[in-house]
Amino acid sequence: MAANKVLELLGKEGEQLLQHECKTISKNLLHLPGSDFVDRSFALSNRSPQVLRSLEDLYSHGRLGGTGYVSFLPVDQGIEHSAGASFAPNPIYFDPENIVKLAIEGGCNGVASTFGVLASCARKYAHKIPFIVKLNHNEFLSYPNTYNQIEFGSVDDAWNMGATAVGATIYFGSPESERQIVEVAQAFERAHELGMATILWCYLRNPGFKKDGVDYHTATDITAQANHIGVTIQADIIKQKLPTLNGGYPAINFGKSHPNMYSHLSTDNPIDLCRYQVANCYMGRNGLINSGGASLGDGMSDLQDAVKTAVINKRGAGHGLISGRKAFQKDMKVGVELLNAIQDVYLDDSITIA
Repeated sequence: MAANKVLELLGKEGEQLLQHECKTISKNLLHLPGSDFVDRSFALSNRSPQVLRSLEDLYSHGRLGGTGYVSFLPVDQGIEHSAGASFAPNPIYFDPENIVKLAIEGGCNGVASTFGVLASCARKYAHKIPFIVKLNHNEFLSYPNTYNQIEFGSVDDAWNMGATAVGATIYFGSPESERQIVEVAQAFERAHELGMATILWCYLRNPGFKKDGVDYHTATDITAQANHIGVTIQADIIKQKLPTLNGGYPAINFGKSHPNMYSHLSTDNPIDLCRYQVANCYMGRNGLINSGGASLGDGMSDLQDAVKTAVINKRGAGHGLISGRKAFQKDMKVGVELLNAIQDVYLDDSITIA
């Protein structure tokens, strides 16, 4: 995708996003994405050669292979949001093989899904595209609805089906978060023992994070702390929702914060908000990928939103996007085009790190 096409899709926000210079946390302080990222960031860590190979597999596959950026297709919504709600817009994705085909046709670095989805076609595809097996889910069939990540299988089972990596979610701020932190830390330790990479979905979940009509579940100060806990339990890659505002700590009046977090380390600019998330991933030693978000129901709106998110993530020094519903809730050809449009942002050298 040409730079002028990106500018056209971004509309009136285009020049601001593409020309913004980050004056909060300088990119010179960061461990930036690049073709040698695994060597620079992980080779001297405690990660074993087998884990390094798995990380290199993730960063070397698909259209973004060798760039230091990643594009993942995540399809765990059959459990997280119900299969009917997720696949009714395009019923072909009730068949797990089509999920994997979309990731391959879309040039993704890997496909993230449930034990059942990936196990159903493991012998056919595990050697053709990196599998990321999601270890836990919110089952979403209790009534009234509950929000609690529980284990759906074992790390060893993921390894046996040929997975390159495992993924897990923690609902930080929820009553169950302490149990989830312990469970996921233990699971990631086992995954590293077996040579697999680890990806953590770092989500906030607490009704108290909404105050006076403002939702702070995407506040950069709180989400960034979730990231920091995630890299503490040795997640290799952090998946986080794109921040949309700041000031969650003082607004809700909990935890600990510092005035510099709001006056020096970030601004209201979305790129600066993303940069603060990156800083809390050990200054970029562990890659930050942002969520592509829900489908807006319209192909052009989804395309515009996905490209905007990719620009913010890339310019903030993130490592890519993990985009599912925008891609699989459409005709496969349209889904491939959307995934490629995201990837084109990272392939465009004129779109630089701010």
